[in-house]
Amino acid sequence: MQINSRRSMVAGNWKMNGDKALVKQMKKQLEKASLENMDAVICPPFPYLGMFTDSIKLGAQNMSQFDSGAHTGEVSVSMLKEVGCSYIIIGHSERREDNFESNEIVAQKVEKALNADLTPILCFGEPEDIRDDGTLFTYIATQLDAVLKQVGIAQFAKIVLAYEPIWAIGTGKTASPEQAQEVHAFVRGHLAKLDSDIAAKIVILYGGSVKGSNAEELFSQADVDGGLIGGASLNPDDFLSICLAANQ
Repeated sequence: MQINSRRSMVAGNWKMNGDKALVKQMKKQLEKASLENMDAVICPPFPYLGMFTDSIKLGAQNMSQFDSGAHTGEVSVSMLKEVGCSYIIIGHSERREDNFESNEIVAQKVEKALNADLTPILCFGEPEDIRDDGTLFTYIATQLDAVLKQVGIAQFAKIVLAYEPIWAIGTGKTASPEQAQEVHAFVRGHLAKLDSDIAAKIVILYGGSVKGSNAEELFSQADVDGGLIGGASLNPDDFLSICLAANQ
């Protein structure tokens, strides 16, 4: 439930899941839905990107920081743009951990996406031990500052942010609405030190075990503008219910 002038968004990150049948079901569900007050984005694995229609907003789950060349298994921004992507998830904790993507690599990828006129969905978030030891805000500021150093605050007008507490991704744990709001408000305040207008307008999503039963309460928080959805995005009915919560 959006209570400000920012447009809500719900992005479904399928991760390494899905098949042609799910593509067909999701297309049918979204094409018949009336979602006028929010943006629904689907981020399937690479092989399925070309199977969606132009009426559905598409995002990729990753991209290379290189333009082309001898980089086996990588995909460039120009390739993603050619198959219809408008968004790219960058800096997801699973990429940072499994593929050793540093804050600097994440920043380079954000710049590459922006230069191609694609919208980065920039992920950030803390592991549980960082939250427990009280260095949460320093940790998150460091993640964001690497990108700020690379592209500058003005470019954040073209970025979507996604707060994903690592301890809540795929665990069934969910940050309380108050915990999510606290971090989102911190991030908006951190950016406001550089540009208050951009900070006020930037869309900040929450990700971490969001489902139909908790989406409305999460999205009703003043600085939570929607969600980056993992597991629930693999069920078209569940995903639609989350979208409807953001569409109010």
